Amino acid sequence: MLRRIFIKHSTFTLGALTIGQHLSLKWLIQDPFKITMLRNDVGIFTERGGTIAFLLSGDGIVVVDSQFPDQSKNLIGELKKKSEKPFRKLINTHHHGDHSGGNIAFKGLVDHVLAHANSKANQERVAKDQKSEDKQYFATQTFTDTWSESIGKEKINMHYFGAAHTNGDSLVHFQHANIVHLGDLLFNRRHPFIDRSSGANIKNWMTVMDKAVKTFDRKTMYIYGHAAEGYEVSGNQDDLEKFRDYLGKLLHFTESEIKSGKTKEEILKNTTLPGETEWKGDRFQRPLQAAYEELTVG
Repeated sequence: MLRRIFIKHSTFTLGALTIGQHLSLKWLIQDPFKITMLRNDVGIFTERGGTIAFLLSGDGIVVVDSQFPDQSKNLIGELKKKSEKPFRKLINTHHHGDHSGGNIAFKGLVDHVLAHANSKANQERVAKDQKSEDKQYFATQTFTDTWSESIGKEKINMHYFGAAHTNGDSLVHFQHANIVHLGDLLFNRRHPFIDRSSGANIKNWMTVMDKAVKTFDRKTMYIYGHAAEGYEVSGNQDDLEKFRDYLGKLLHFTESEIKSGKTKEEILKNTTLPGETEWKGDRFQRPLQAAYEELTVG
């Protein structure tokens, strides 16, 4: 009886709120984060920022990416409930704050943070520009082309295929689980951020997608940094091929607009990519501007 009264009054109260108030109370009725196990003790954590992957190994816990400090604290708390093993290693797919800003929460928990050499350089550069060095936990280990280490029953392989979303994007392969964390090398049905200030290259990004398809297999599961609403942050090879085609359409369209004599301002007024039915929504100007600059500035 009391429960029915509580539900009745709660429903009335929420119904009486304005839309803005209703949305501001969204955290009251939804979990703030989500953990999903995938294969072989590899799982993902989603809350705010780029998707985090983790391995619960008998020899310790490995985490890939860290979102922001508060989110990493949530992750650490949940993983401690799942395993009594220590944290062995933190890996960054690249330097952006929504993937590495939470590194600081792991200080004292992990001895090593691993990233591509360019990723570390980018993180240090951005932190210096923003005067936020004291809020960072920079990579203590770097690699240039490949890196491998066996942890428990799993073998983790790191690959660098060249400039794409930035000039320091790593692919993290949990070999036995056959899961690859792509970081922001794939935005699932969401227009991507292309960081030209950190060496991004759209044309080579397409090559990176091709190399990934050739390196891994049809059974490989991929983890993505971000996804549009209604889409998953994990998927298969088909998503890589479709995203590569999206990038090709982006370059082709932008080049045709330039050749037609349109100004940059006129080109950036476009809100959709002709012929593209899956990558839709807002923020198209971001990749469009990056494509324009790549084709005109180099």
